[in-house]
Amino acid sequence: MGNSIADSELILNADGSIYHLNILPEDISPTIITVGDPDRVAHVSKHFDRIEIKKQKREFVTHTGYIGKKRITVISTGIGTDNIDIVLNELDALVNIDFKTKTVKQKLRSLDIVRIGTTGSIQPEIQVDTFLMSEYAVGFDSLLHFYKSRHVQQQEIQQEIIKQTNWNKDKSVPYVVKYDEGLGKKLLSKKVQLGFTATNVGFYGPQSRKLRLDTQDPSLNNKLAAFKFKGLKITNLEMETAGIYGLSKLLGHKAVSMNCILANRAKGTFSKNPEAATEKLIQYTLDKIASIQ
Repeated sequence: MGNSIADSELILNADGSIYHLNILPEDISPTIITVGDPDRVAHVSKHFDRIEIKKQKREFVTHTGYIGKKRITVISTGIGTDNIDIVLNELDALVNIDFKTKTVKQKLRSLDIVRIGTTGSIQPEIQVDTFLMSEYAVGFDSLLHFYKSRHVQQQEIQQEIIKQTNWNKDKSVPYVVKYDEGLGKKLLSKKVQLGFTATNVGFYGPQSRKLRLDTQDPSLNNKLAAFKFKGLKITNLEMETAGIYGLSKLLGHKAVSMNCILANRAKGTFSKNPEAATEKLIQYTLDKIASIQ
């Protein structure tokens, strides 16, 4: 048995549930769907044949239920990789730490984690309302640098991004992580294209939106769109995928990010019916997950 984790590090609620998510180990399934918007949890779980668990604390809403014999958990993360740090670490604790002894279990479990999210394309040919699976993700936040993580980072790609964009040294060093190929193949079809997702640390300035504040690099989106390296090009912008990929790799979980393109930043267009487009991605992803043995 390993050393016990201090109460200040692994915080549990009075009912024994994990601190932020407010759920117990038995409340989640081996298959996890993450969504950013708490309201989107119900849009996913309405397709379940039955729902057995509904819990909420802050922005973290959790529903667990079944499609046929497949048990699935859907949980909202809120926006940004700071929240991903909470959700991924607490999900891992639920399956890999004994809450009674507060020790890491000898036999570790691996979760399948599928993000269903919305995103904006920076390539003109990627149309709104289409589906994109993130083969790679580059994080412009600093989350992964707080962990011993160099072994999961795609160092060569990172250096090329820094070089080709003339990356400002005052910003966090970009990190690049790949999806889980095995899980990705199970979710891929002709309806979904592979892409290289940029995970941003904010919605406005970090994604080159200008309202009243000037951005440090007004041409950043154009530089990202022009990036090319060994057949790769950056396709879309969002705010969670790189964090999910990085922590999943470090913790031994399998992760794939499914994106619905709602905006095309290159053309300045936005989906005419974003709710319907997102609903189609939810249905597609659930059908694929339910078919996995």
